Amino acid sequence: MRVAASLADFGHDPWWLVLAKVLAVFVFLMVMTIFAIWYERRVVGRMQVRPGPNRNGPFGLLQPLADGLKLIFKEEIIPRTADRVVYFMAPVISATCAFTAFAVMPFGPSVSIFGHHSPLQLTDLPVAVLLVLACSSMGIYGVVLAGWASGSTYPLLGGLRSSAQMISYEVAMGLSIVAVFMTAGTMSTSEIVAAQAAGRQIEVFGFGLTIPGWYAVLLIPSFAIYFLAAVGETNRAPFDLPEAESELVGGFHTEYSSMKFMMFYLAEYINMVTVSGLCTTLFLGGWRAPWPLSVWDAADSGWLAPVWFTAKVLVLLFVFVWLRGTLPRLRYDQFMRLGWKVLIPANLAWILMLAGIKVLQQEEDLERPVRTMIILGVALVLLLVMTLWPVAKEPPVFASEVDPAGRIGGADGFPLPPPDLRVPVSPRAGSAEGSGSDAGEKEV
Repeated sequence: MRVAASLADFGHDPWWLVLAKVLAVFVFLMVMTIFAIWYERRVVGRMQVRPGPNRNGPFGLLQPLADGLKLIFKEEIIPRTADRVVYFMAPVISATCAFTAFAVMPFGPSVSIFGHHSPLQLTDLPVAVLLVLACSSMGIYGVVLAGWASGSTYPLLGGLRSSAQMISYEVAMGLSIVAVFMTAGTMSTSEIVAAQAAGRQIEVFGFGLTIPGWYAVLLIPSFAIYFLAAVGETNRAPFDLPEAESELVGGFHTEYSSMKFMMFYLAEYINMVTVSGLCTTLFLGGWRAPWPLSVWDAADSGWLAPVWFTAKVLVLLFVFVWLRGTLPRLRYDQFMRLGWKVLIPANLAWILMLAGIKVLQQEEDLERPVRTMIILGVALVLLLVMTLWPVAKEPPVFASEVDPAGRIGGADGFPLPPPDLRVPVSPRAGSAEGSGSDAGEKEV
């Protein structure tokens, strides 16, 4: 028989059980990271019609371990201008925050562990979801400090770009979770999972319908915005702009190597697992079995529950990989416009509409069919407004529109280099490239 955990079940475990849970969470994250690296390379290889890693171990499963050993034994190069203390602390901050955020994820209900009745969760708090957001926000410090402490231009630009991106999409992610708080009435992760246990009865045009209790169904806009914001907040493709090789070489960790680079690499994949685990907890019923297996009482009880949690996380990780293998990288201004001008306003409008729905549901003077029609009408109007809202488009720039001052696209366009521009040749090119008066310059 399944027993859902509550806040009263935490804080009573003996010290050895707490240490065992800490070790279990650490091992789970390390195994998921190793698997995610192999999983991503195999899936992208399949999408690009190539084998992917297939040499080390069966199906190439030992390739991530080989890569980790290679990074550990690589020579560590520290820039001469780096601030050594901050340079060392930056990857530690990123990796520590990534591990800490998973402490409040529920893996299953309360079970018996060596005679002690304890939930399959390290800990829980009345504001557990805010702890996850705080850890992800603290991880931004590691990125910013890494770019600043490297003493180099490209890491500094990558750190600034990454911090702006992560902060922007952290706002959208936080707003998408507000709808879950309003519906569940709690910020505790275990109680949010418990609130999604039963289906919901709704009435549409006089007909009663039962829909799943998952908030991914009840709160579809919040679910979609959360996942988009999660991809942007974790710097994953097509939003991996802080690591844009064409502009910033490698972004904030350009000057990192060996173990320190591996910690940033580890933090990125653990953050992917963390946001997928939080999405599973908030929107996909947590550790509960999906329908139609949920009709079987024993499907999500005891030690079988972590299997469903892990399966849902792997499905979300596949979406991360799918996006990387199919979509091109966005331009930075387009990406920031998506966050500030689309996701955040849509989130605010959705929260206001949801608050209105909550008020209508508590109104006793209106009959239930009337309330349902009003809610559907407001939702339809909001959807039409969001769909038909005019989006400002940049006017096309034609090469023929050349300003007399030498700018493409008129007086406000882009600078146009003069046609007789002569670029000096690098002194390292030697005298072999030319002689005479044109030896030191080259015509473009």
